[in-house]
Amino acid sequence: MYTDSAYYNNSYADIKDRKHPLFVSSAGVYQLITRAKLPTYRPRGRRDFQLLYVASGKAHFYFDGVEKIVPAGNMVLYRPKEEQRYYYYGADRTEVYWVHFTGNNVTNILREYGIPDNGHVIHTGVSLEYKRIFQLIIQELKHCKPHYEKLLTFYLDYLFILLSRLKVTMPEHKSSFLMDEMDKAVSYFHKNYNKPISIDAYSREQGMSVSWFIRNFKEYTGSTPAQYILSLRINNAQSLLESTSYNITEIAAIVGYDNPLYFSRLFRKYCGISPKEFRQHLHVNSSS
Repeated sequence: MYTDSAYYNNSYADIKDRKHPLFVSSAGVYQLITRAKLPTYRPRGRRDFQLLYVASGKAHFYFDGVEKIVPAGNMVLYRPKEEQRYYYYGADRTEVYWVHFTGNNVTNILREYGIPDNGHVIHTGVSLEYKRIFQLIIQELKHCKPHYEKLLTFYLDYLFILLSRLKVTMPEHKSSFLMDEMDKAVSYFHKNYNKPISIDAYSREQGMSVSWFIRNFKEYTGSTPAQYILSLRINNAQSLLESTSYNITEIAAIVGYDNPLYFSRLFRKYCGISPKEFRQHLHVNSSS
């Protein structure tokens, strides 16, 4: 299992802040690889709010005692003192990001962005931008640089703004067939990103024209299929650089590149620095 999390003042305490309109207290990610099951059960909930983003696979939530399977492309919002019971399974290859937040005006802020007072599941589609925002929040909580509390609020606000725009980017008249097809494609890319994938062949196998698939996939995720696969490879390479001791050649092979030099050029183009520099930067920050 891969996990990366960070907490305000390195404290696991359940914070209820009354001084700020919005305050971020912790964030993290769980990615089940070898672990069979990861359960969470808080019968009395927490004092803060929690937002979870299912980035890949699926998660099993219980609301009012009834199980609801939530696939990738959805977020789940828990409010203070609500029972929290959910499970991740390794067989589902689940990847979930989460953030806890509190404050004296959270309910009104959520309403402002069109998030209703009731209900738990928010259909968001799958976007690498969501993952990037969660990763930025995690890093800020870890490093605690000047004014990081304000920056954390800014990132969470930015996430809420993206959610509020979903009615424009994903209008209600879109058919369930289209949404299911895009969810299926996202799931396929997550499972096979490190293998050769032909967009033309995938489209034909699903009975779709290539142009229709690319157009709707970009509307759904914000990226073309090719850009999305590249982003998956680079993001997973970043995780391996941070959490393992594999060398660059090994990481390139794991994420789907036989040529480590070509991988390094793509990584630099995407991230602005080489894989080696990225790892060195991580070590400098972790020791400072």
